[in-house]
Amino acid sequence: MRLTLVRNATLLLELEGRRLLVDPALDDTGARPPVENTRPALRNPLVPLPLPADRLVETLDAALVTHLHRDHLDETGEGLLPRDVPVFCQPADAQRLRALGLDARPIEQELYWNGLRLARTGGRHSLDPSVEPALGPISGFVLGDLYIASDSVWCDEVAAALARWQPRIAVVNAGAARFLGSGPISMTAADVAEVTARVPVTVAVHLEAMNHCPMTRAELRAAVPDALVLEDGETREL
Repeated sequence: MRLTLVRNATLLLELEGRRLLVDPALDDTGARPPVENTRPALRNPLVPLPLPADRLVETLDAALVTHLHRDHLDETGEGLLPRDVPVFCQPADAQRLRALGLDARPIEQELYWNGLRLARTGGRHSLDPSVEPALGPISGFVLGDLYIASDSVWCDEVAAALARWQPRIAVVNAGAARFLGSGPISMTAADVAEVTARVPVTVAVHLEAMNHCPMTRAELRAAVPDALVLEDGETREL
C-alpha cells in the first residue's frame, strides 16, 4: 500500500492498483475563517496544499468521506470530486453527498468493492459531554488491512475496532484539537500511544493545518516515538 498525506486528514491511497482519496479538503490557504470558539483566531487552512488540487482528483477510482466537517470535505473538494466514482461514507451523510451530485455509497456495516473489503466502525469525536452532541456522528473505516480512525479520540469504540479487525496499519487524527474550555476533540499524544501499542504501524495525521489543533509534529514525535508522523506531501510504502 502506498499512502500520501496531502494535508490535515486528506490522504491519497494506492491499494493494489486502486486510487482512493480520503477526506478531500482542498481549499486554498486561509479560505475559511477560524473554527468557531477556538484560538488562535487564524484563518484555515493554515498551510497550502503540497500539490495542485486538480491533480489530486485525477484518475481516482473512489473517494471516502469520513464525515462532513469542513476540514474533511470543503467547498473545493465538493466541486472537484468526480461525479462518476463511488464516494463511500457513513449512512448519516449519504443524502447530503447525493444532493451534491456525488455517487454516495453508505457503508452500514461492511461491503466489498472491486475486491476490497470496506467496513465501518464506531468512534467518538469527544468524551466531553458539553461538546460531543453538537459535533454530529463520526465513523472509522477499515479498508483491507488499513484502519482509518477519523476524528475519534481514544474510546471503547476504537479499542473494539482494533480488537475485531486487527489492522496492520492505523491512521489516526491527532493534533489534540479543542474548543475554548472543552476537552479534546481529536487524539492527544496519550491517545496516539494507546493505538501505537496495539497496531504494528500507526500513522498520525491532522497536525499543523487547522487553527484549533495546538499539538505540533515535534511534540508528538517526542511523546510517541514509535508513531509515524508524516509531513504534508510525504508518501510512504507501508
